[in-house]
Amino acid sequence: MEETGALIRKRRATISTGKGVPLKQVNGRSEVDESVNGRSDSGNTVTKRNVSDLPSTTSKERKKRINVPSDRQSVHVFKLSHVSPCLSCHRLQESLLSSASGYRNYRGVLNWCVVMLVLSNARLFLENLLKYGILVDPIQVVSLFIKDPYNMPAACLVIVSNVFIVAALYTERRLSVGCISERVGLLVHSINLSVTLCFPVTIVLMVKSITPVGGASALGVYTVLFLKLYSYKDVNKWCREMSHAKARSLARSLSCNGQDYQVSYPGNVTLRDLYYFVFAPTLCYELNFPRSPRIRMSFLLRRLFEMVSSWMIPIIQSSMKPLEVNIIPLSSLSHQVPNHLLWLIFFYWFFHSSLNFIAELLQFGDREFYRDWWNSETITYFWQNWNIPVHKWCLRHFYKPLLKSGVSKWLGQSAVFLASAFFHEYLVSVPLKMLRPWAFMGMMAQLPLAWFVARFLRGNYGNAAVWLSLIIGQPIAVLMYVHDYYVLHYREGSAGGGPE
Repeated sequence: MEETGALIRKRRATISTGKGVPLKQVNGRSEVDESVNGRSDSGNTVTKRNVSDLPSTTSKERKKRINVPSDRQSVHVFKLSHVSPCLSCHRLQESLLSSASGYRNYRGVLNWCVVMLVLSNARLFLENLLKYGILVDPIQVVSLFIKDPYNMPAACLVIVSNVFIVAALYTERRLSVGCISERVGLLVHSINLSVTLCFPVTIVLMVKSITPVGGASALGVYTVLFLKLYSYKDVNKWCREMSHAKARSLARSLSCNGQDYQVSYPGNVTLRDLYYFVFAPTLCYELNFPRSPRIRMSFLLRRLFEMVSSWMIPIIQSSMKPLEVNIIPLSSLSHQVPNHLLWLIFFYWFFHSSLNFIAELLQFGDREFYRDWWNSETITYFWQNWNIPVHKWCLRHFYKPLLKSGVSKWLGQSAVFLASAFFHEYLVSVPLKMLRPWAFMGMMAQLPLAWFVARFLRGNYGNAAVWLSLIIGQPIAVLMYVHDYYVLHYREGSAGGGPE
């Protein structure tokens, strides 16, 4: 009986905490009862509290009343603040598609767009293939560049450009040894650069057998050559203005293949060095370009495949008839999206596939040919990031020298847009052999548009304005040239008995 009484008293000690102490219930069971062994049934951690901390009785009275041994005088109390992970499955967070979430990985969405684009055009492709057959004719592709395979004036014009390259090299060699003065050298370079721009214009306008595509290609080569030779002249001039020690510091980076050799002025004034720069995918000259360690054949073949597969011949014959009615806005509505898609294809073909192919072939290390222009929230950001080689050239050889001469930033930016407008018109009007101001006016219109977007539009609205200017503005200018070219060559030709 004494043992039974002791067990009863011990059991009471586990459920009683003294007079006036209420028991808290957790999941239908008392807190203190769940914490006898130091942990609750669910495995949650509990906190120890000494019996002396409990109210309404002293430690001596409590010990006498419940008759608990000294090593069992502690009780474990469950704390709700320490919740087990198995009981909590929520936390404060935003949905992924919310801008506040910071989520930016939409590659799966991009792949979905590609799949939907392929599937949506597969039916149209099959219908056109069954109805019209294969429209892309290799002879048609060649005829865009040359009319007579035995008479290729555009190709001959490109070959003649080597004369201007050799002239620039010879002038720099004379300057490097001090045979001619800086003033005479500047005069010779100015004449050489001026002829580089004017000579192809004369040939394209005089020779009737040059096609518009062949003429545009030749003028594009000469424009790139003009910018390269201008940079070549400036950098060598900067080297002469420095000591030989400072000239070595002009090299931006060393070749990545582990060599410790750097070219310093005038050791760079060689035919091999100049022709490497002429073929390199950059417009800004340096004494030592960053070089990749080796040629990756897999990368090279992928870019070559993209270059070949991206080549498309736009069929515009069906779009000529609507242009006979002199209502450009109505006819342009159905051609804006196709024109914009062709522009995107050209961007990927040239700035990614072609330039990376050339860079890999020449082991040219700087592959930043474009930045994230598709995220542009201002017109200015777009023009600074969609064509990095031209942007670097304008910044290095045109904009910064203007600022150093005391010109304000606004006038400097306006001068850059003016020069860009000139070259756009140069590359369009001359090959078409008709002087029209559409490209020039379109480029100059970017100035007020850039001010308006930067002043009144922000974030997604600014980005939408940039996309609208590309989707709507550019096709209108292109269609105006197409309209004028059609009227000038086909309508007058049909009135006279056939096209020219």
